[in-house]
Amino acid sequence: MKRINAPWTLSSEDFDLATVWNFRRRHSVAVIVPARNEAATIGAVIDAATHYEGFVDEVVVINDHSSDDTHSVATHHGARVIDLVGPSGKGQALEAGLRATNSELLVFLDGDVLNTGVDYVARMIQPLLERPDIHLVKGYYERPLHEMPSGGGRVNELAARPILSLLYPGLGEIRQPLAGESAAWRDTLEALTLESAYGVEIAMLIDVAQKYGVSSLAQVDLGIRRHRNRPLEELRPMAVEVLRAALVRFEVELPAED
Repeated sequence: MKRINAPWTLSSEDFDLATVWNFRRRHSVAVIVPARNEAATIGAVIDAATHYEGFVDEVVVINDHSSDDTHSVATHHGARVIDLVGPSGKGQALEAGLRATNSELLVFLDGDVLNTGVDYVARMIQPLLERPDIHLVKGYYERPLHEMPSGGGRVNELAARPILSLLYPGLGEIRQPLAGESAAWRDTLEALTLESAYGVEIAMLIDVAQKYGVSSLAQVDLGIRRHRNRPLEELRPMAVEVLRAALVRFEVELPAED
């Protein structure tokens, strides 16, 4: 790690839409949404991302082998849809989104969120626009679990945050290292090799911190994030991918995948 400093944390009170609008005019913005079978929610996510007319230049949905109407719903709501070819996975979808866009600023949003805010995109790019030393921004939020006000993000709390706290000084302060809501400069992402599948979020975080320092990271408050909670049996493979990506970057020798 280049230097041990804290990431820049912005609360909800730090957001200033007028200032972001002013800075944003100098740069192009793309929103990339990886989605697999998210027909029920993808339309609202796109609508929220494009709420401020003229703020976003490109909206691209990477359709990851959906068997439902994700493609047609996303198209109906004005997004350009790219059907992912080849292996399925979030990392592959983010890489495809990077290749499919031209904008200087890239904002990634998850397609399964039930309450995407109309100001998510503006909040995510604010640190990038205000400070040239910021390379990657992560969202943070409260995550309800079923009827409970908190408890969501189980892989985040039980796998990602503990391993970052132990192995990567400073990164333990990132509240949602696996957040699908993130933003970065194109040049930053093009200088990285994006991890495949669900390891992509934690790998991106570690790689940027190692290349530019922990102080090149920011996190912004997005309030309460509601989404489809996955059953426990689906979380173990996700946790394995997250742990593998983090351990490989710590130069731990792992057995080859079957």
